[in-house]
Amino acid sequence: MLFIIIIGFMIASLVVSTRLKNKFKKYSKIPLSTGLTGREIAELMLADHGIHDVKVMSVQGQLTDHYNPTNKTVNLSPDVYNGRSAAAAAVASHECGHAVQHATAYSFLEFRSAMVPIQNISGQIINVVFMMMFFGAFLLPSIIPFNLAILVIIACYGVFTLFAFITLPVEFDASKRALAWIQDRNIVNTGEHKMAKDALDTAAKTYVIAALSALATLLYWVMIYLGGSRD
Repeated sequence: MLFIIIIGFMIASLVVSTRLKNKFKKYSKIPLSTGLTGREIAELMLADHGIHDVKVMSVQGQLTDHYNPTNKTVNLSPDVYNGRSAAAAAVASHECGHAVQHATAYSFLEFRSAMVPIQNISGQIINVVFMMMFFGAFLLPSIIPFNLAILVIIACYGVFTLFAFITLPVEFDASKRALAWIQDRNIVNTGEHKMAKDALDTAAKTYVIAALSALATLLYWVMIYLGGSRD
């Protein structure tokens, strides 16, 4: 049953991801009333919040937009960086929302950033364990007991799940800050604000599905461990 649920989450993730791309494409075709580009909006939002040490940069790809707290850069895809649409305004201000979180020491962002190294190490460990289980099924018991290997997998997925759930308030808060600012600053009109909110709400669903999928996968391995323990 858990395996079916995991497959269900994978399908749901694909559906939401497709919807997000379609909404962005749709809203990117509607010109913004103020005529501002995503870069200009980002720079204006940063300035309004007294942030002068963050650079707004263009990166290749589609929906590759992100804030990098390490080098303090707001990285916008070409469609957002040069775009003059509600979609561009939504994404640019959302990423700046993360910059504001960083500048104000938003607790969930700091916790998430602290977990990044642990997340990366967990990913490397679980890859090694899976390779051992796949290529060395007969050798695995002599290297590490099966139940211990499952416990390692559970620990890694525990980290992935915690990271996914910590990401939720970070993303929701960034969108909340973005939508409030573009409205108060008159960056968008009423119709454009609804489009921006719709786009960000759809993007948020991808994180919710990812978190629930991580939890389902964690429970799957817990059930395997409990089943093996009974045997």
